[in-house]
Amino acid sequence: MWGLTDVAATFSGRRIGSLRVLAVSQLIGFGVLVVVGIVLGARLPTDPRIVITALVVGLAGTGAYLSFFTALRIGPLSVVSPITAAYGGLVVVLAVLFRGETLNLVQAAGAVIATAGIVLAGLAFDDGLRSVRLVGRGVLFAFVALVLFAVMTVGLAGSIGEAGWLPVLLVSRSANAVASLGLLAVALLVASPRLGPLLDAPLPATRGALGLAALAGLLDVVGLVSFGIGLERAETWLVGLTSSFGPAVAVLVAVVALGERPRRTQWAGLAGIAAGMVAVAVG
Repeated sequence: MWGLTDVAATFSGRRIGSLRVLAVSQLIGFGVLVVVGIVLGARLPTDPRIVITALVVGLAGTGAYLSFFTALRIGPLSVVSPITAAYGGLVVVLAVLFRGETLNLVQAAGAVIATAGIVLAGLAFDDGLRSVRLVGRGVLFAFVALVLFAVMTVGLAGSIGEAGWLPVLLVSRSANAVASLGLLAVALLVASPRLGPLLDAPLPATRGALGLAALAGLLDVVGLVSFGIGLERAETWLVGLTSSFGPAVAVLVAVVALGERPRRTQWAGLAGIAAGMVAVAVG
């Protein structure tokens, strides 16, 4: 689901801007969760600590999604999507440090390999080490999203373990939706040099782009529900890592449909990310 979310968000963001994609997708996602909550008779958590944690995670999620959708809009899709998805490797580290989870030697080696893959995928070595540069501006946003998604995962894990996935996700996504709509309103009403570029799009806007943004929200929330159930039933590091395999879909679309051609070092980096994740998952 998250691999397909990347594709839908990329095509819509390049026509209506990343901030509009953020607002539409998060509103759709929140609406779906509300319906699911009503059907399942979910109750919101009452523990102030859990509520505050979920709200903070939701606000962090606004930054994560906005950075990610901006990275997808700028591209290249075949690079920024796998880099962001490598948040699973950082989740492993954070889960060990802050949740006391453990890894064996093979899993630790896999995390290191995935990290090296991120570096190779995100940097270009045109004329040797002296001219190292980022593949594109989108890579910087992808790194920001990577960190925030990892923090979100670890932050959600404890609360979901105590209160269940649906109540926590409802609170978290409500904060996300409100913050996203608020940012869009400010950007539209106030001429802010910082938010203005987030409304920009390289291609003309179309009605279909809004539909794709809504589809991105639907795909994202289906993935989020599966993710939340996983956090409730399994170790944080394992769920964080295995949930980050989606970019395989995005890379395929980027190469076939968008004509992107990653460099050899980037292909090596993508292979490293995949190999590292597999080692951690099965080690």
